[in-house]
Amino acid sequence: MTKKKISLRVRNFENKPLKVNDKIGNPVMVGTIVVWQVADTFKASFDVDDYENFVHLQADAAVRKMAGTYPYDNFEDEHAEVTLRSGVEDVNKSLEDEISARLQHAGIKVIEARISHLAYSSEIASAMLQRQQATAIVAARRMIVDGAVGMVEMALEDLKIKGIIDFEDEKKAAMVSNLMVVLCSDKNASPVVNVGTLNQ
Repeated sequence: MTKKKISLRVRNFENKPLKVNDKIGNPVMVGTIVVWQVADTFKASFDVDDYENFVHLQADAAVRKMAGTYPYDNFEDEHAEVTLRSGVEDVNKSLEDEISARLQHAGIKVIEARISHLAYSSEIASAMLQRQQATAIVAARRMIVDGAVGMVEMALEDLKIKGIIDFEDEKKAAMVSNLMVVLCSDKNASPVVNVGTLNQ
């Protein structure tokens, strides 16, 4: 007969970031924190060889499976409602459930599991950053154009209502073009003073 002491205290460990593939296949780095404790000393002693090592290995496996379930973001998967980056609560719940299911065979209770680190892998991080910047620029430009169109419409309507000037179609098109250039340009306009008539 031998006697072995098993601590029932709550423990935690932080997994170093693992390189895993997301749902789309992009390599990402995912680090996790797992809080756990021994709930069944019999299973922890006799159902597995080394329950502490078992916890670490199964946590790694759970992270790999969980990461493959979600895309990193919705740039490539526009229909994704939950992503690793935006769906923090859902992703952490999925991770916790996956680790709990794997560790119940060893009598281990998972109190909490959450992602502590999330980033693109170094080999694609630069390209993904450029893609995100380009997407942000396009979105900003779209907003600027929408605002400029509204301002031009308002200006033409006010001129018409107040009867300040009556444009021919050709002159109206020229004015619209000039206003759009000025409003949408990312540089300050350089005005040219016309000292002649409107027809010059």
